[in-house]
Amino acid sequence: MDHASTPGWLNDAIVFLVAAGIVVPFFHRARIGAVLGFLIIGLCVGPNGFGRLIPSDDWVRLLTIEDPENVARIGEWGVVFLLFLLGLESSVGKLWDLRRYVFGVGVLQVGLSAVAIGGVMRLAGVPSDAAVVLGLCLALSSTAIVMQVLVEDGRVSTMTGRIALAVLLFQDLMVVPILFIVGMLGSAAGFDVNTLAVTLGLAVAAIAGIMILGRFVLRPLLRYAAQTGSRDLIMAISLLIVVGASGATGAAGLSTALGAFLAGMLLSESEYRHQVEVDLEPFKGLLLGLFFMTVGMSVDPVGVFANAPLILAGLVGLLVIKAIMFFAAAAVFRVALPMRSELALLLAQGGEFALVVIGLARAKQVIPADLANAALAVTVLSMMVTPLIAHFARRIGRKLEERAHAARAPIPDHDLSDHVIIGGCGRVGTLIAQALEDENVPYICFDTDGDNVARMRADKRPVYFGDASRVELLEKVGGAKANAFVVTLNNKRAAERMVSAARRVNRRALIFARAADTPHAARLVKLGAVGVIPETVEASLQLAARLLESLDLPDEVVTYRLNKMRAIEVARLDEAELGG
Repeated sequence: MDHASTPGWLNDAIVFLVAAGIVVPFFHRARIGAVLGFLIIGLCVGPNGFGRLIPSDDWVRLLTIEDPENVARIGEWGVVFLLFLLGLESSVGKLWDLRRYVFGVGVLQVGLSAVAIGGVMRLAGVPSDAAVVLGLCLALSSTAIVMQVLVEDGRVSTMTGRIALAVLLFQDLMVVPILFIVGMLGSAAGFDVNTLAVTLGLAVAAIAGIMILGRFVLRPLLRYAAQTGSRDLIMAISLLIVVGASGATGAAGLSTALGAFLAGMLLSESEYRHQVEVDLEPFKGLLLGLFFMTVGMSVDPVGVFANAPLILAGLVGLLVIKAIMFFAAAAVFRVALPMRSELALLLAQGGEFALVVIGLARAKQVIPADLANAALAVTVLSMMVTPLIAHFARRIGRKLEERAHAARAPIPDHDLSDHVIIGGCGRVGTLIAQALEDENVPYICFDTDGDNVARMRADKRPVYFGDASRVELLEKVGGAKANAFVVTLNNKRAAERMVSAARRVNRRALIFARAADTPHAARLVKLGAVGVIPETVEASLQLAARLLESLDLPDEVVTYRLNKMRAIEVARLDEAELGG
């Protein structure tokens, strides 16, 4: 079929689906996160990437997004769905517990960053109005990229994730005053107290309306949908809630994502939370990927190279200034050193709201066109390097945490032998440790959660702070003389690293591991584990056992049936391993 006969929107949809379904998984397999993958693809398929080749190679049109503006409007809903689902994981009580970070760290970080960035701009000769606007908008970070990176790492529910979310929520509240300031500077009328009062009143009314409607309308709506038994109706009402709440805050001048978060938070304690979460997760994933692609499409490589020294200096300056200011703000409110060091780097980029403000300020001639273009390039590039910086920040946080918990690090004990080394002292690791204690089997357990280590050591248990995937740490606690290693780490890659490290330290010891799923189990077996239990399989077997017992079947029948089911899954695991 001739590409000229293909509607532009259909071609754009095909390009996106190819990227989401084929290209991004290759990035993921190469251990490049989906966020960075979508950003890179957006850079390639945008008008500044392959689009530059269209006049000379018309077939390249098939690989190019032809209407980035329409795609961007759709992609923005990815951020809305992300915040709604994060709201489902929160609650009013949890948000209240974070108030010192929302109105403490958040306020101080935005204030310090805005003053510092604006001051540097002014010293560089930027006009006062432009310096004020750039200082304010660049003080905000990217909610979409930061939270999605934390989601991919499974760390949203950790204290690091909660503080990051708290600060980003306050930044969303700053949308109203920043937009008002831009409008004021771009207007000949100047400052208008009445306009400001009306704007703030609308914002407060929107938030209050969502809170009231959420309590007295949203839950009854979902209850009605659930009574019909129709999943389609439940999904339709869920979409109505997301769109309605985000539309209300957007109309009031606030961030649309903030309204979605509030709606999700109000439904977090309802009985429909999990069903809504399952129904909307696919929308979030695809739309958020589209949003990241539009961010990548906004980068003009030719323009960046033409002004490389200026843009590179601006990029480094932005990251350094924001990191320092966040570190200082978090220190005032006594955030732990490892956590504030990681968060300072993680939140150092510019955000999606800055793209809107800079474009608006340029249209109102508050910011000169050349300066606006450079600021846009710096903002987008800072967002693109965030996934890489996040990896580096996580490593720094771990190193500092190890140093902070040095007193809980293991002391070499050359007399240790015939013991068990457990990696991960969470729910599963603790149960295994208890079983070993009951049978008087010596063991040592490692965990990277300092608070968890402190709690378990208070119970006089041999638990130490450390990364159990490090060879030198396993050697330090007599790994060469251990009888067995048990891997219960939640992170798939960390579990694989520990199996490899254990095999290097002691080739005769048995290695038992918990796997997230069958493919993960196959990789662990290939690395040297001899007993691997996929969580999904064992949960299914336990459920089947309870069901058969409740039906009053004889114990020997239940045992036979479970053994047969387990044998089938083990055979499937062996097949997966051979296939890998």
